[in-house]
Amino acid sequence: MRLIKNNQQRLNRLHIVLDAFFIMIAYVLAWFIKMRSGLLSTSGEALPVETYMAALIFVVPGYLLLYYFFHLYTPKRQSGRRAEFANIVKSNTVGLLVFILILYLSHESAFSREMLFIFYCVNIVISVSYRFLLRYELNSLRSQGFNLKHILLVGYSRAAEDYIDRIMANPQWGYVVYGILDDNVEHGTTYKGVKVLGRIDNLQIILPENKLDEIAITLSLTEYYKLEHIVDVCEKSGVHTKFIPDYNNMIPTRPYTEDILGLPVINIRHTPLNETFNKFIKRLTDLIGASFAFILFSPVMLITALLIKLTSPGPLIFKQERVGLHNRTFQMYKFRSMQVQPASTESRAWTTQNDPRVTGIGRFIRQTSIDELPQLINILKGDMSLVGPRPERPYFVEKFREEIPRYMIKHQVRPGMTGWAQINGYRGNTSIKRRIDYDLYYIENWTLGFDLKILFLTIFKGFINKNAY
Repeated sequence: MRLIKNNQQRLNRLHIVLDAFFIMIAYVLAWFIKMRSGLLSTSGEALPVETYMAALIFVVPGYLLLYYFFHLYTPKRQSGRRAEFANIVKSNTVGLLVFILILYLSHESAFSREMLFIFYCVNIVISVSYRFLLRYELNSLRSQGFNLKHILLVGYSRAAEDYIDRIMANPQWGYVVYGILDDNVEHGTTYKGVKVLGRIDNLQIILPENKLDEIAITLSLTEYYKLEHIVDVCEKSGVHTKFIPDYNNMIPTRPYTEDILGLPVINIRHTPLNETFNKFIKRLTDLIGASFAFILFSPVMLITALLIKLTSPGPLIFKQERVGLHNRTFQMYKFRSMQVQPASTESRAWTTQNDPRVTGIGRFIRQTSIDELPQLINILKGDMSLVGPRPERPYFVEKFREEIPRYMIKHQVRPGMTGWAQINGYRGNTSIKRRIDYDLYYIENWTLGFDLKILFLTIFKGFINKNAY
């Protein structure tokens, strides 16, 4: 294990060698299971063993290239176990599909597809297992004081505190913060055991001591004018330097960067659903999903309508003005769960626990979210989406836009019947600020897969609402 103690290049070389070895082992084992173990039928298999083994000339470098494209050679400090597992599955899935496509295009029908599927499964199991063991060994070494990275922070800011918080919460990363340099904070000030060692000019003294592996520039926004000089000093020392910008309050998640003829541009907010293709895919999914759900839940909706009609005077459907995409208002539909009341009173009042306005059947359909089913009509009309931030009434939108930073960003996408905030428990009488944090994460990280995940989790987490009164 001495190969992994010193630097990432040696670790990457070790990974490549091990990957190549285990890919060959998995391939040979898959061939043996299919052709020689007797566990599976080998009828119709006419190709000799030499043909199967010759394919390794292309399989091994091809899979290594896929592993590279799927970021499996990034430092372990920068990748979590779940992300690594997902990338292993993705790369092997692409490899399997490409392999089958090549066989199809070359009209090679005798090459066993079953053997390829066995290779797919075996290779994933072996790759995940040995990488887990390697990660475990690395963490063990770091706990003993080996393979650590000593970092100096330049600038005391929110970014510096956030970075220290994450390092403290993840000791398996193997980072040790040497200290902080800052011109405005008193020498000796500490944050979670990390001391301010002196002024930024002390870099000229500390760097020649050669005790650092990395320098993280964590200047506050008001001190960015010093950035060019600090970078120049750090790069002359040869120490790896990175910049952690102090703009988390403005750009809370991943920024979207562009290159305009060599000029880097950081967008304040990246919204994938602003792209035409993504909008088309989401709208198509909404139309198909809402149509299917309308048919599936039509018996439930019919029974609910009958119960409302039999137990309480008034209309079946309750219409309420909500704010949607691009701040435009629309009429959102729900099954009526309360007694009929003046619109001016209803629009400015939250429902409270044991609210006398809620009917008997209304309490049940609110807690089970059945009252939301008419919003399938809103989805078909284009007012809403299956997944997105929940829409709010105009009165509260005006209230929250002044009280909660970034609240209005939620209106850059269509509101949804369910959302990332709702399946994480932020429904009804819960923190609006935390709800917005989840909404913003969804907006900036949207994918079709993310939508499907939220819909799937809604089945288990989203229907029963303990905060609905």
